[in-house]
Amino acid sequence: MDTYRGGESRVQHLKVVRQLRMTQTDAERIVWQRIRAGQLEGFKFRRQHEYGGYVLDLYCARAKLAVELDGGQHLTTEGLAQDAQRTRFLERNGIRVLRFTNTQVLAEIDQTLEAVLRALRS
Repeated sequence: MDTYRGGESRVQHLKVVRQLRMTQTDAERIVWQRIRAGQLEGFKFRRQHEYGGYVLDLYCARAKLAVELDGGQHLTTEGLAQDAQRTRFLERNGIRVLRFTNTQVLAEIDQTLEAVLRALRS
């Protein structure tokens, strides 16, 4: 299952993807403004990219890197378990996952982007 969309030839949950794009968090909006259109050394990202039944916040196909920006719901026991399952699935499919909390992004945007850039380069 190493295809672009994790085995799917087209977006399966287009309405969900569109809704997520329209209701971005402040952290998602700020990061997207700083990385879109190849601003990080030419690496291109897609936002709300569907892969194998999951919708990734940000995805760079060239580097096979997912960047997840997590709000408070991710810090619950259930949220942590779901995120761990999701990360295992993505890693089994050759995708590296970076996770940042929304608070972390808003407080340390430059450090966040530097961490993403290091992952892209490696």
